[in-house]
Amino acid sequence: MERNLLCPRFEKAVEILSKRWTSLIVFQLLSGPQRFINIDQALPNLSGKVLSERLKELEHEGIVKRVVFPESPVRIEYSLTDKGLALAPIFGEIAKWSQEWLPVQE
Repeated sequence: MERNLLCPRFEKAVEILSKRWTSLIVFQLLSGPQRFINIDQALPNLSGKVLSERLKELEHEGIVKRVVFPESPVRIEYSLTDKGLALAPIFGEIAKWSQEWLPVQE
């Protein structure tokens, strides 16, 4: 692989996924479409404001899709796009690595 072609893309990928909470949000959405409240409850140390910002950023990057259901009250669901779902094997490998190499904190 030519370094000049790989570096900027790899750097951009790491920049996106290393932003605080972003990877955990993506990991949470790997289980399927969810409403904001479900994501918020699954990540209790994350503020609603930051969750909203990260979801907007992920939507802008084409990783997350936001669907508004015109019901009363309005229902909004977030899910991973094909681009987001393509991260599943990577997150699976990180999960395997963490189970093997990182001790459980008690």
